Amino acid sequence: MHNLILVLNCGSSSMKAAVLDGITGESHLNVLAEKLGSADALMTTKTLGDKDVFYFKEHTTHDHAVRKLLDILQQHGLSEAIIAVGHRVVHGGEKFHASTLITREVLEDIEHCIPLAPLHNPAHLLGIHAAQQAFPDLPHMAVFDTSFHQTMPEHAYMYAIPRKYYRQNAVRRYGFHGTSYRYVSQTAAKMLKRKPEELCMVIAHLGNGASVTAVKNGLSVDTSMGLTPLEGLIMGTRSGDIDPSIFEFLFDNKHMSIRQINSMLNKDSGLLGISELSNDCRTLEEHAALGHDGAILALNMFAYRLAKYVASMTVATGRLDALVFTGGIGENSAYIREKTVAYLPHFGFNLSLEANNELKRGTEGRIDAGTGPQIWVVPTDEEGRIAKETEHVVEHEVFVDTKKSEDDAALA
Repeated sequence: MHNLILVLNCGSSSMKAAVLDGITGESHLNVLAEKLGSADALMTTKTLGDKDVFYFKEHTTHDHAVRKLLDILQQHGLSEAIIAVGHRVVHGGEKFHASTLITREVLEDIEHCIPLAPLHNPAHLLGIHAAQQAFPDLPHMAVFDTSFHQTMPEHAYMYAIPRKYYRQNAVRRYGFHGTSYRYVSQTAAKMLKRKPEELCMVIAHLGNGASVTAVKNGLSVDTSMGLTPLEGLIMGTRSGDIDPSIFEFLFDNKHMSIRQINSMLNKDSGLLGISELSNDCRTLEEHAALGHDGAILALNMFAYRLAKYVASMTVATGRLDALVFTGGIGENSAYIREKTVAYLPHFGFNLSLEANNELKRGTEGRIDAGTGPQIWVVPTDEEGRIAKETEHVVEHEVFVDTKKSEDDAALA
C-alpha cells in the first residue's frame, strides 16, 4: 500500500473519515464518529466487510475522535502509508477557486467565511486543528464545496438587491455540492465518450440536500443553491425557494423570530413539512403507493420543482446533451427520475422505463431509449474526488494560488 489519502469531513457533532488510494480510488477504511460532544458518542469502523463499533466512555470532542482514529489506523497498519490529509470544507467564499494547501493564512480565510456557513465551517476548523495535531508531519489540503461554482458569470451569481451588500458583506450566490459536480461531470463525459469541453449538461445532485447545476464546457455556469444551501430545490427538510415576505408574515401573524423561521425553513420544511410524515424519499414512495395524500403531494412538488430548475438551467447551457442524476435520491429513485422527466416532454426526452426501473443501486447507466437528449445515472464519489485532488496536489507540489482556477484536465 502506498499513496494513501486520509479524507476527513467534520460536522458539528460528527466526523466521517476514509482512507483511499489517491490514484485508484480503492477504499481501505471507513470511519464514522457520531454524537460528538455528548456522553453517547460512538465510532463505527468498516474495512473489507468487517464492522466494529466503539463507544466512548466520556464526553468526546473532535480531538478525542481524531486520536481514536489514529489508533485505528495504526491497528490496521495504514498510518505509515498515508501521505496527506484531505479536508472537505463547505464554504470558501470567493477566494478559493481550487483545492489548496492549508496554511495559517488559509485557516484565517476559512474562519472569515464562518458568517456564510455558520453551521459548517466552525466544525471543519475543529477537525482541521485536531488532525493537524494528530498528523503534524503530513500536508493537509482543503477541498471546497463552493470552488467549482466560482466560474459562474456575474449575472448568474448576483442577487437583485443593492450592490453595496455584495461589496460590504459578499452577499451573492455561491452554490454547493461542488466536489460532487466536478466528479460527476467528468465521469459523465467519459461515459458519453466526449471531452468535458464539448458538452452541455444539467446535473441533479439529489439527496437530503438537493441542487441542480448547469455545466457548460466542463464549467459551472449556474446552480440552484445560493448564499446558503437553503435556496433552490425542495429538499428533505429544507424549503428551497420561497417568497421572502413569508418572514414578515410569520413574524406578524405567528410571532416567530428570525431564528425560529430560519430553523423552520431548514429543519422542518421540504419533504418532511409537506408530507407531515418523513424526509426520507423511500418512506414517502412507500406511503404514496398506499394513497397517503401528504406523501403524494410532497413527491409531486419535489419532481415539479426539480423539472422547473432543469428547464431553467438550459438557458445557461444553450443546449442539452445530457441530463444526469446523482446523489442518494438521484441514483436510487426510479420514481423521482420518471416523474421529473414526465414534466419535460417539450425537451424530447425518451425515458426507457425498463432501463430506469432495472438500474441497480450504486451502479451507473444510461436510462433513455436512444433518442433525444441522453439521460444518465452516475453515482457520485465525493470522498474519492477529495482523495484524488489531494494526491494530485501533493505529488505534483501544485500548491494552488487561491486567486486562480486549477486546470481540471490533469485530474480527469
